[in-house]
Amino acid sequence: MSSVNLEKEKKYNTWIVVLSIVIPIVVALLFRVKIDFELPVFLPPIYAAINAITALVLVIAVYMIKNGNRNTHERLMKFAIVLSVLFLVMYVLHHMTSDSTSYEGAYRGVYLFILISHIVLSVAVIPFVLITYVRAITNNIERHKKIARITFPLWLYVAVTGVAVYLMISPYYA
Repeated sequence: MSSVNLEKEKKYNTWIVVLSIVIPIVVALLFRVKIDFELPVFLPPIYAAINAITALVLVIAVYMIKNGNRNTHERLMKFAIVLSVLFLVMYVLHHMTSDSTSYEGAYRGVYLFILISHIVLSVAVIPFVLITYVRAITNNIERHKKIARITFPLWLYVAVTGVAVYLMISPYYA
């Protein structure tokens, strides 16, 4: 790896740290904000579908890069990032405009494990996604590959468990 690429990568480190801290804090703070406004659509099935599409896009993107289709891989990964941001915006909007729903089913322990691991890893994956992306755009491909091996399963887990959480909680929505 060239020192030029490493220097390019280092330029982004402050942003990665700031975003990795600010995003979870802002989301947590926004959860405390309640807006008396009814959205024209019910968001949970929409953002669950976005999570499902994200999981599919991630899998296809890995398939593409393994088969040498770098351009398609790049476009799909950018799309996955856009989908994740869209999910986050809708998720926060839903929680700002609706009361929380609790799971009351027989598999409460399983649900809580999936939910808690989903939340913890959704925060943890932020710096991984950002670092992986920066290493790609700065052409630090070997370092990109190394961290992508960690980022991919984390991000995929978050996307899939987001769908699982929705499917388990959906019968309990008012």
